[in-house]
Amino acid sequence: MRSFIAGLPKCELHLHIEGTLEPELKLALAERNGVPLPHSTVEEVRAAYEFDSLASFLVGYYDGMRVLLTEPDFYDLATAYLRRASAQNVRYAEIFFDPQAHTSRGVPFDVVIRGLRRALLDAERTWGVRAQLIMCFLRDFQAEYAMATLLESLPYREWIVGVGLDSDERGNPPEKFAEVFARARREGYLLTMHCDVDQENSTEHIRQCLEVIGVDRIDHGVNALEDPALVAEIARRGLGLTVCPISNGYVTGDRKTDAIRRMLDLGLRVTINSDDPSYFQAYVGENLEAVHEALGLTAAELVRLEHNAFEVAWLPRTIRDALLAELNAYAATAGL
Repeated sequence: MRSFIAGLPKCELHLHIEGTLEPELKLALAERNGVPLPHSTVEEVRAAYEFDSLASFLVGYYDGMRVLLTEPDFYDLATAYLRRASAQNVRYAEIFFDPQAHTSRGVPFDVVIRGLRRALLDAERTWGVRAQLIMCFLRDFQAEYAMATLLESLPYREWIVGVGLDSDERGNPPEKFAEVFARARREGYLLTMHCDVDQENSTEHIRQCLEVIGVDRIDHGVNALEDPALVAEIARRGLGLTVCPISNGYVTGDRKTDAIRRMLDLGLRVTINSDDPSYFQAYVGENLEAVHEALGLTAAELVRLEHNAFEVAWLPRTIRDALLAELNAYAATAGL
């Protein structure tokens, strides 16, 4: 089964590019940019990754970004992820980036997006991996800052497929950003939002995503299972849920694999993703292996998870059909 998972054509929909900053690259960029770090070896950097909550993770996550300063830095960051994704047979990825985490410390928006965009184009030419960018707003900043960031993104509209909302959910409900997301919708962006696992008011935030914001997808969202009405509405709309099991284990102590089982049984479009793979030391392949080992998933169920992901990806129909055909051909080689 490990071999089957390795060869499975994959689609990743919940991946923070800043969360792919591996210790080796972090140290190299720090040296290149003259940024002092408290750690000098890969082992020391990894030893500092001790998280037991979303809040404790975010402290290390934002601190790590200090080494990202120039366009080549963002190019190297995205290239490193896409090279690794290609090795795991990721055929398509939608990549979150957090511009406010950079503009708030003086790095211009265009420096960030130009580096990322160039990496995406080169990766498709070099490895055949398709990828698109999703711009996330940081929910613990003011809504006015999010609106300003949205307006700053408009000259690069063709490079960004959608917008999302991430960071610390406590006291920062989706409705705080209703006006920003309404404007993003008018500008042609697709919409998603993080509904992090086991947060305060989780089910209410999912309800707001559905009723106030009108999202096209939900990131995480496993707490929807606590409310049958939410489950029914997510199913009715055919919304995707981008679940990150190993990430869940780090920040909640529970990988929520039982929730993934329930979502599959309920016919929801659940997908498996890596979230911040450098910090959680697991890319999408390892996440699929973890779910398989916990639930004893069949090959057909693993194919279904990837089918879900390609179906809810923000792709033109012709490209989606080609990727689904590739997935179906792979399944056929296994007699599925």
